Amino acid sequence: MATVKAVMGNLTVAERQVLTAVNSGASSLSFVGSGFIVLCYLLFKELRKFSFKLVFYLALSDLCCSFFSIIGDPSKGFFCYAQGYTTHFFCLASFLWTTTIAFTLHRTVVRHKADVEDLEPMFHLYVWGTSGVMTVIRSIANNHEHLSRLGTWSSTQSLMHIKVVHFITFYAPLWGAILFNGVTYFQVIRMLNNATRMAVGMSERSYQPDPRSDMKALNRWGYYPLILIGSWFFGTINRMHDVIEPGHKLFWLSVLDVGMAQLMGLFNSIAYGLNSSVRRAIYERLDLLPEWSQRWFPKSSRSRGQQQDSELVSLKIQDQQ
Repeated sequence: MATVKAVMGNLTVAERQVLTAVNSGASSLSFVGSGFIVLCYLLFKELRKFSFKLVFYLALSDLCCSFFSIIGDPSKGFFCYAQGYTTHFFCLASFLWTTTIAFTLHRTVVRHKADVEDLEPMFHLYVWGTSGVMTVIRSIANNHEHLSRLGTWSSTQSLMHIKVVHFITFYAPLWGAILFNGVTYFQVIRMLNNATRMAVGMSERSYQPDPRSDMKALNRWGYYPLILIGSWFFGTINRMHDVIEPGHKLFWLSVLDVGMAQLMGLFNSIAYGLNSSVRRAIYERLDLLPEWSQRWFPKSSRSRGQQQDSELVSLKIQDQQ
């Protein structure tokens, strides 16, 4: 993962302070957003279904990643390593959990399989195991930094070796996850689009549902792969720039790198977590509040959430039939 130390390079003291502030601010927002989803899962029993359990694991990974990004101090050796390895592990786990969500949706909707819950142990082995192996490989590569004492040539080879291993252990799985999620969601959306058109064409009722509302709900899934792309596009460009022009840092690119990467937890919590089920669970609890406070929360939002959730469920049933 792109920690603050990884992007500082030859930046000035003022620029480093800006990067540290951006890192802390963005990580704090992700920590709050991910913590909210984790809290909802723990408090609302109706959310403890398998589909939202995967979202819980995703939010938990983002929560840990944001936490260690906040407490890590690149100016201190021990905390620097602690920040680098822990954020690398949990950030890897975060986007690997997104692939399990995409896989579950594809297996349920496209392949019509009902055994996804039985695959949960395999999901844990895949996510935590892969994250652990990649983190260990990266730690072994970092141990070669002592070669820099042998001279300029060895120092250059060592730094290049570390950058290559970082690409292999982080950015290769990242863009593999982006590709997998993109292809998977494309197939799911195409399948449900076809099911929607068939349902509208076969309906003999006088009232025809508005296909635009269904398409809006379905196409929202198409934005999920864009979260990873948006979060790590500038980080990927920054790493490539480091390889091409080592020692020459672009401050504006480093700011975008750190800021967007640390906001991934916030983006995930909004896209994956704030769905109709969560909103409905929250609005049901609002009935327990005093009447004077309920006026700040319009009841129409609850009905829209229930309608959207029922539409998606009906589409899945029609598709499976």
